[in-house]
Amino acid sequence: MSEKKMSFEQQIARLEEIVAALEKGDVQLSDSLSLFAEGTTLISACSKELDQAEQQVVKLMKGADGAPAELPFESGEQEG
Repeated sequence: MSEKKMSFEQQIARLEEIVAALEKGDVQLSDSLSLFAEGTTLISACSKELDQAEQQVVKLMKGADGAPAELPFESGEQEG
């Protein structure tokens, strides 16, 4: 199954399988390298998906009337 077709949760589950297999230590070197490469690809895909989700987050702030108003999430954090 391609990483692009896997849900975020499926990617995390696959990463957990890879870690468990590598930690067990009975995988041949060539298979370990393949698993490691797959894991790094999955980590990159998960990170990218999390970054995209962060951009979609809506920040709630009180409006002039005290009711919550939705404002788009600002991607660049400003330190003050």
